Amino acid sequence: MQLTVNGESRSFEGESLSGLLTELKLDGKPCAIEINRQLVPASKHAEQLLCDGDAVEILTLVGGG
Repeated sequence: MQLTVNGESRSFEGESLSGLLTELKLDGKPCAIEINRQLVPASKHAEQLLCDGDAVEILTLVGGG
C-alpha cells in the first residue's frame, strides 16, 4: 500500500501501525502518532490498521533538560 509518512510517500507491505513502526525501527520508542489528523493513543498502536492512502505523522519524543 502507499502511505504518506511525515510528508513523504512510502510503500508499505504490512497492514498495521505496529508493523510500520517496526519497519522504521521505532517500535518500543516513545512517540506520538496521527493517522489522517487523528491522534492514535499509544495503547492502540498494536491494533491500529492502516489503509492505502493514509497520512501518518510520527513525532518521536526526546528527553532533555
